[in-house]
This record gives sequence, C-alpha cells and structure tokens, in this order.
Amino acid sequence: MELTIFELAARWLHISGVIIWIGHNWVNVVNNPVFRRVLPADPPEAAREVFIAASKREHGIFRHASLVVWATGIFLLWRRGDLVEALTLTGSSAVIGCGAWIGMLMVANLWLVLWPHQKKVLGFVEADVAERLRCARITFLSSRVNTVLSLVTLTLMIVGAHGGSIL
Repeated sequence: MELTIFELAARWLHISGVIIWIGHNWVNVVNNPVFRRVLPADPPEAAREVFIAASKREHGIFRHASLVVWATGIFLLWRRGDLVEALTLTGSSAVIGCGAWIGMLMVANLWLVLWPHQKKVLGFVEADVAERLRCARITFLSSRVNTVLSLVTLTLMIVGAHGGSIL
C-alpha cells in the first residue's frame, strides 16, 4: 500500500494528538491535583481574565487533541481497510479494535464526565465551594481512569498495528 500525503499527515496528527492528550493526563497524575484557589478571592479583573484565557486555551487544546486522535485513528483504520474488522473485533484487527474502543471510551469520559465538572473547578461556570470540591473529586477520578486506560490503549494499538495477536 502506498503511503499518501494524507496518511502521512494523519499519522503525524494522530501521534502528536496522543502525546498532547495523554501527556496532559500524565501531568495531572504527577501533580496530584486538589482543589485550591489559584487566584485570590477577589483578584483584579485583568489577572482573572488572563488566568481564564490561559486555562481555556490549555484545556481546549487538550480536549480537542482527543478528537484529533479519534478522527485520525478512524481515518487510518479505514484507509488500511481494517475499520469494520477493528470495530467488530474480528480477524487480525481485533487487537487494535480493542484499543480503538477503549480510546473511544476515553474520549467519552473526557467530554461527558471530566469536562463538565472541570469547568466548575476552573471557574468557567459559577459554582460554590462545596460544588467545586465535589467536582474536583470527580475530575480527579475521571482523569485517573483515562490515565490508566491510556496505558492499555497504547499497548493494544501498538501491538495491533504491528501484527500482534492475542490468540
């Protein structure tokens, strides 16, 4: 199979997205986040705006990297002719398919569990301290789940992409 410019770009984007997405999860594991005020209770408006803008940019890159990884992964499986086998977990694509399904679970966890709660923790959405503490615990656990799943996903996708089999 000839490697086209689209495949090369998709592979580059896929790997870059994985590094950004999983790297952000690993940083959270190393830093062991807990809810604490980053800014004073009543910061100057300019300081608050700079913090919010930087946080939105960082978390936006992280979230959208997950979509880039998902989309380029689906494209690469389709281009190889392995998409149906991978998604139905059949044939030689079953291993990479397991990684793809776990990756989709991670994307869903990020967008449907972690992000709605993280917005409250970061102050993008108004919430009282008790609600922020509750959301901080949920984001902590959700991030840990994705970090652990990232190890499994990477293993399955590397083994599956290089001809490995679980049988």
